[in-house]
Amino acid sequence: MKTKMILKGLAAATAAGALVATAAHAGGHGVKVKLEPFVSGVNSPLAMVQPEGDDRMFVVEQWGRVMTIEDGELLDAPFLDIRNLIVDRHPDFDERGLLGLAFHPDFANNGKLYVAYSGELDFQGDLGQMLWYSHSNVVAEYTVGDNPDQVDPRSGQVVMSTPWPQFNHNGHWIDFGPDDMLYVSMGDGGYANDWGIGHNPAIGNGQDMTTPLGKMLRVDVSSLPYAIPADNPMMGGDDGIPEIYAAGLRNAWRCSFDMGGDHALFCGDVQQNAFEEVSIIENGGNYGWRAMEAGHCFDYMNPNDHPAECDQAELTGPILEYNNCTAKPDGCLGISVTGGYVYRGTHEAWDGKYIFGDWSKSFSTMDGQIFFGTQGADGNWSMEVAEVTNMDTVPYILAFAQDAAGEVYALTSITTGPVGSLDTIYRIVPAE
Repeated sequence: MKTKMILKGLAAATAAGALVATAAHAGGHGVKVKLEPFVSGVNSPLAMVQPEGDDRMFVVEQWGRVMTIEDGELLDAPFLDIRNLIVDRHPDFDERGLLGLAFHPDFANNGKLYVAYSGELDFQGDLGQMLWYSHSNVVAEYTVGDNPDQVDPRSGQVVMSTPWPQFNHNGHWIDFGPDDMLYVSMGDGGYANDWGIGHNPAIGNGQDMTTPLGKMLRVDVSSLPYAIPADNPMMGGDDGIPEIYAAGLRNAWRCSFDMGGDHALFCGDVQQNAFEEVSIIENGGNYGWRAMEAGHCFDYMNPNDHPAECDQAELTGPILEYNNCTAKPDGCLGISVTGGYVYRGTHEAWDGKYIFGDWSKSFSTMDGQIFFGTQGADGNWSMEVAEVTNMDTVPYILAFAQDAAGEVYALTSITTGPVGSLDTIYRIVPAE
């Protein structure tokens, strides 16, 4: 298999250096916020999306429904229900389900939307996959029917279907960029250390340009299943699959385009045991995994012992990193980064700050974290831990969302698994 890295990489950055806010720098509580309840009674909300020009917001429930919020109320009838297409999930913890939602830029006229979900394994004639793989991650197009409040369930058309080795590290955030192309984040395939069944043993999936796993993909869905944008870095070459937009991702869990500024694409990329990272994803970038964990050289055979040196010549470091409590308990801030949004709402002091978080500082006990990232005049980023003044304990932070006015929301759960309709979405507001 070809193992060449993307050569059209960004200028090399030593991520352990000035671009990265370390946990020590991030340790203070400099921002005071409140979490205002927005809607409750949802199942493991993994995304909330507001189509352009639409007053409604739509919530992705992990077990397979898209629910509608209208005038601040959660409607009883689902907008889309594909629970019959979702693989059975472990009730205590699972990373499979309905994972992503994106509305076509011309949704108001064509009624088209796209979902990403974990479906039954489409092993495509591969006996090894049939015996050992977990499921397939599917991106599908649907269309609203005659009733504007309900998607026609018969309208589903598969855009792409990717056999997945393990149950975890699915990624599968999806959205349309300012170029009207569909972006799809792909995790490295699961397990740990980008190693095992379904992983390239020599370099891992993150650095193998012949697989979509461990990548950010970009496709044109103006005609199905899709076309390849002419400026994708692999387009016209033989060094990798042409859908690849960027490489070297482990599990880009929730990404977003800045609705202002230069519309940069931010991703929280969940790392292994020692660090967590946030990166700005650009065309042709290679963000290091499995050669790097955040801004540190990585040895998949000794994941907690980071080599002092490695080849970073074609790799781009994160803008922010912090210690993971699994292997770096001193000054740690969490165990699984959750990507967020650049704030563009009415509170001027927050304008341009990147609001993101971490699922929890502990697996067994709720301890969700909210962070504020700030870019300085020199281009470097720093981060602060937000103090939630109206809660003693913050629930698990599953995702963030942003409405058309630029306000940011925290999507939370009180359980580690996708069970029941017990969860709440909060609006993040200044404590004062």
